Amino acid sequence: MTGAAVTPTIIELSGVEKTYRSAGARGGERRVGFRALNGVDLAVAAGEMVAITGPSGSGKTTIINLIAGIDGPTAGTVTVNGSRLDQMTEEQLAVWRGRTIGIVFQFFQLMPTLTAAENATLPLDLARLGAARERRAVASRHLATVGLGDRGDRLPLELSGGEQQRVAIARAMACEPPILLGDEPTGNLDTEMAQDMFGLLKGLNGRGTTVVYVTHDQALAGLASRIVSVRDGRIVGDTGPQP
Repeated sequence: MTGAAVTPTIIELSGVEKTYRSAGARGGERRVGFRALNGVDLAVAAGEMVAITGPSGSGKTTIINLIAGIDGPTAGTVTVNGSRLDQMTEEQLAVWRGRTIGIVFQFFQLMPTLTAAENATLPLDLARLGAARERRAVASRHLATVGLGDRGDRLPLELSGGEQQRVAIARAMACEPPILLGDEPTGNLDTEMAQDMFGLLKGLNGRGTTVVYVTHDQALAGLASRIVSVRDGRIVGDTGPQP
């Protein structure tokens, strides 16, 4: 169709394989490993909201880790936001990740001795972006966005599970990255809180953030515009819009 707008691809995995090696071989024993991914091709357009589903051990979390640059492929290429991650050093990846990726984990992973505001400011502090006053203002704005504008002085233990995950989302968005990743982001929340969390993710996606998340819950997967199904290290299903 001529004249149709083409949305650029922001995430692309091409021919990706990932093998995790076992403990070192002894004597003449052959070194063996577990193949987590086997020839994965995946393209995500900027602004999409994609759910990755599959049974335990299927490789879905490995895909998230590759997109985040936390892990590297054994074979194939990983290109995110124009950068070839498989060609970057750990130092380069650390800088790139801070500017490009926000990650929300299942277990929140907040710093227990820091307040909600301090947790939400932490990525800005680590990246040394702006003056201290500006960082605090940015963090306060993100806390207000997730409904915790009046809870910034609370420690994680003083917050409910849902509130802690809201802080984790505010922290993930601290540097306003173009991509937000979630690894079972609602795994520790009840159904009502999980729905609230996905409302926040939907809101971020509506403002242009590309969202890719792993979930075992088909109902929550159904909230995405696209569902990618993974089994035995391969993509076995891909429904919804694709770039």
